[in-house]
Amino acid sequence: MRDISLIVRRVWKSAFMFTALSVLIVSGTQAQDVVEGRKLFKDNCGSCHTLDRNSTGPALTPKLTELDEAFAIKWIRNWKELVASGDQQAIEAAKFSPAEMTTFPRLTDDQIKNIIAYSKAGEPKKEGDAALSAAAGSDEVSDFSIAGIAAIIIISIVILVVLGRAIKMLERLILKRQGVELAEEVPFSTGIKHLFKNKKFVFFFILCVIVCLGSFGWMGMWETGVHTGYQPVQPIKFSHELHAGTNKIDCQYCHTGAFKSKNSTIPSMNVCMNCHKSVQATEKYDGEISPEIQKIYNAVGYDPATMSYDKSKEKPVEWVRVHNLPDFAYFNHSQHVVVGEEAIRKEKGLQPNEPVCFACHGPVDTMEEIYQYSPLTMKWCVNCHKDTKLEVKGNAFYDKVIEAHEKIKKGEKITPAALGGLECGKCHY
Repeated sequence: MRDISLIVRRVWKSAFMFTALSVLIVSGTQAQDVVEGRKLFKDNCGSCHTLDRNSTGPALTPKLTELDEAFAIKWIRNWKELVASGDQQAIEAAKFSPAEMTTFPRLTDDQIKNIIAYSKAGEPKKEGDAALSAAAGSDEVSDFSIAGIAAIIIISIVILVVLGRAIKMLERLILKRQGVELAEEVPFSTGIKHLFKNKKFVFFFILCVIVCLGSFGWMGMWETGVHTGYQPVQPIKFSHELHAGTNKIDCQYCHTGAFKSKNSTIPSMNVCMNCHKSVQATEKYDGEISPEIQKIYNAVGYDPATMSYDKSKEKPVEWVRVHNLPDFAYFNHSQHVVVGEEAIRKEKGLQPNEPVCFACHGPVDTMEEIYQYSPLTMKWCVNCHKDTKLEVKGNAFYDKVIEAHEKIKKGEKITPAALGGLECGKCHY
């Protein structure tokens, strides 16, 4: 009988420890569903959809809240197939926008469910510049998730202690019935010191600490270098929403380099002065010049009273870089926005009136202050390169490549210059 009770005790304790650890690990994994969904949303859906307002596609939070999850999964994976099957709901949904939605056959059911979970939960509210300057603050584990994990650990400890106590009492009862004399039991203590004298409790506690630290460490390393949502405080509060959205100023007017060089370039203050020599925004400031426009005047040494410049008063504006790739990564803006423009537009579902810049930088025309919209990770770039279908017909760049290949087939002379080897960006950063 004693052997049986010992076996029962070991089996039950092992089973409870295993169950507690399993629940802990699974809960920690499930807590990341919304976080993973946010990443997938940014990578796949963000160029056409927003959570709370209609864009190229409908606002996803209200739409996915009202839709059946099974239908939403089928729609996101391959809406064309769903429409072709004669599904009336899909046929009606396809009428929302003339732009064709991209299909995502590579996404698993779990990944789509994560996107749906994030869309329903919504984006955490960003208050103040301090919150927005966090590199990836919205990807961190929520307080609710941490509290849940802590609660599971505490409940597991309580269960183990109570179960151990019950088994011990039953064991003593059996021994008494068998006529075995037992020493007087020392009163049970639930103090911290007593718990940490129990080797099994210490082992379980250390194991939980290792699992938690390992999980948080892994998540921290995975997010290293990812700055989605980064929005530093700039020396001049320039509103892209006002300039690109309300006033419809073309991106190329300020970022002239994007269509002809590696860098998009930051506009000089002279570009600002083309307009702001006349536009001073005095209405909101009791007839005084807007403080932000005054900063432009100070930077170029301009006196609006005399409409003259004083070069001795010029000083550069120290803008804070938002989009920053590693030094070993080479990205050419002109290659993407000129050569690849048509292919990128089709892949991302951009409207004709939307600049191709939106594919990576997001809806800049709605940003009061610019922030990093896309993760800009290698995985994000590679996925785009794998999914985007190139439009080679009528493209001067690819015509030259095809012409060069034909010369190679015929054994004719071919030089690096014929393959774009004279482009400045090939050698110069």
